[in-house]
Amino acid sequence: MTASKADRRPLTREGLAAAGEVLPAPPERIVHLGLGAFHRAHQAWYTARADDAAEWGIVGFTGRSPAMADLLGAQGGVYTLVERRTDSDRFSHVGSVVAAVPGDRLDRFVAAVSAPTTSVVTLTITEAGYRLAPDDGPDLTDPEVAADLELLEDAFAGRTAAPPRTVPARLLLALGRRALLHGPPIAVVSCDNLPSNGRRLASVLLGLAEAVSPGLERAVADGVSFVSTSVDRITPRPDQELATAVRAATGWDDAAPVVTEPFSDWVLEGEFPAGRPAWETAGARFVADLEPYELRKLWLLNGAHLVLAFGGLSRGYATVAAAVADDDCRAAVERLWDDAEQLLPRHVDVPGYRASLLGRFGNPRIEHRLSQIAEDGLTKLRIRIVPVALQERRAGRPARGCAQGIASWIAALLRGIDLPDAGRADVRRALGEPEPGTALLSLASEPLAADQAFAATVSAAVRQWGTP
Repeated sequence: MTASKADRRPLTREGLAAAGEVLPAPPERIVHLGLGAFHRAHQAWYTARADDAAEWGIVGFTGRSPAMADLLGAQGGVYTLVERRTDSDRFSHVGSVVAAVPGDRLDRFVAAVSAPTTSVVTLTITEAGYRLAPDDGPDLTDPEVAADLELLEDAFAGRTAAPPRTVPARLLLALGRRALLHGPPIAVVSCDNLPSNGRRLASVLLGLAEAVSPGLERAVADGVSFVSTSVDRITPRPDQELATAVRAATGWDDAAPVVTEPFSDWVLEGEFPAGRPAWETAGARFVADLEPYELRKLWLLNGAHLVLAFGGLSRGYATVAAAVADDDCRAAVERLWDDAEQLLPRHVDVPGYRASLLGRFGNPRIEHRLSQIAEDGLTKLRIRIVPVALQERRAGRPARGCAQGIASWIAALLRGIDLPDAGRADVRRALGEPEPGTALLSLASEPLAADQAFAATVSAAVRQWGTP
């Protein structure tokens, strides 16, 4: 896919067709919430490569910012995917997204989910977007969740109500409308880095539904299949240099390109009562027991990313590749992996996965920014490292790798590094305590903070990371 400067033109579906690359828009049958780079490098890419891609179009709704709806919408949903190898780039066009809509268009979202032709809803909303309580139900102590519950009660009672703000409430409103319209069953597929993400999403939505009315809870439970997945593809945020590289290589002016690594993995568990794309023809796997695969990915890839992010930022690095080249950061990752490997079954090939991760992390042409990974670090820490530490301690082992991983977060905060976080208020309070390190550990996990031996290991590791 090459062109001269004279051929440069805006990327659109029509423009591609005129140039001989026909990407007809498939019918709208999938609704996606969280139209970011990862979704477009992963689920949308798998959908576009499936044997039946012509039957499955995606209506994508943006998350925090509506900007992507304007950029991608002007291109008819088409964008360039750049697979960045260590020595070269591969460029391809993805046409599975057929509509890009601002996330605040709740009317359009409800209509899309309610449409009888819609068979699948997918989500990439980040871990914090689920608003989970410790019991995995909806966090009704969250002021926004509590406010949305009142709005949902009004909406389903037929009273005028403002649009809910949280993702679970918006999704419940849409699924509830579908149920009231007697729409066919639908699959809701979580693609976020949460263990048992489908089950947890079900717990949140059904908990909210039950709080609104038992009838709504029954309708959602009967009409929705919640699918759990493990997703894996390192996808940094695009920058302006990417658009320049795409233009130089292809001749197309693409306002919404995506860069990613060649590796990809998608493992799914659950039922699709209204059908689904043949994702397996694009490399996805459907299994009866997802847990070992999702834990391998969460604990090894995502857990290591946190250690590299916090430890790397403390040492002045900006990218994963730079951090993993640091002997101390890499050693901390290896120790974390040693802890996790003891808890994973042999059939998921942890040694092979570890070796592949080091190669993926070290790709200097994938500029995965540590600041991006470190966002919402408290929530991520609780999901990716704390569970390993708790299991290791219950097994009577020291969990030194986990302790060093948690300590990397504490040390970064004590150094004054800005780590944007949904739990920022709690973090600030902990930093103001007489013993901020102890308070931060308690914030990450009260049981681990109460474990004197583990707390002492964390304290020593904080000093090893270095604090002012």
